[in-house]
Amino acid sequence: MTSFYIVFLSIVLYLIATGLIARRLKDAAHQHPKNSIVMIGAIAILLHGIALSYLIITPAGFNLGLFNALSTSMLIISLLGLTAFSFRPLELLLMLILPISASSFLLAWMFPATHLLPLNSPAGLRIHVLISIIAYSLMGLATLHAVFLSIQNRHLHNHQTGGIVRLLPPLQEMEKLLFEIILIGFILLSAALASGFIFLENLFEQHLAHKTILSILAWLLYAGLLLGHWLIGWRGRTAVRWTIGGFICLMLAFIGSKFVLEFIIH
Repeated sequence: MTSFYIVFLSIVLYLIATGLIARRLKDAAHQHPKNSIVMIGAIAILLHGIALSYLIITPAGFNLGLFNALSTSMLIISLLGLTAFSFRPLELLLMLILPISASSFLLAWMFPATHLLPLNSPAGLRIHVLISIIAYSLMGLATLHAVFLSIQNRHLHNHQTGGIVRLLPPLQEMEKLLFEIILIGFILLSAALASGFIFLENLFEQHLAHKTILSILAWLLYAGLLLGHWLIGWRGRTAVRWTIGGFICLMLAFIGSKFVLEFIIH
């Protein structure tokens, strides 16, 4: 019951923070203070983390089922988004992230699928899993950011500077932040792949082969995007397409493989 109240309070705080952001965007003359939004969001994330730890850490092992893993990823995305919001005008991005995080948390609590990682599993394997989740989370945040960048590009191309565009940071700042997130995510994704090859002996067995191949394909897409950006100056629509393409591969590798193993094969 205690975990239920923590889950409920966290979701309510997520939604309150989302509502305050919406009010801040709507009433430009009397904007709601950013500090209070950050504080409420931080408490929601803290409670999310506490309750999620009870769902994941069990006597039998670490429960990294589909919804637990998804909720963990959204927890990290929310934390990163809230941090970025503290320094940049990213209200729209955060207003999208927080309700998704609340929804993923509710799913994790309602549908406790079991995919256990033994408590006595090698430290290297646990590090691999942790780095992988953080890398996927960063690339998920980059993809959400790329969606807004795409909308901004299209509006500016059509000479529409009102509406959603006025609520976003300048285009150059949006693009700079996108590549900063992708670079950090790429480094972590590289570490996740490297640790997988080191600590996992069955990466190309039937139940993991598609996950490994899709992850490598995503790595190649992100590597190509970063090289294209540094050497040729890729940006705008090209950057958005490659970012989304890379994340689709990661999503199929991360969520798709878990869904098949837990709900179809199981």
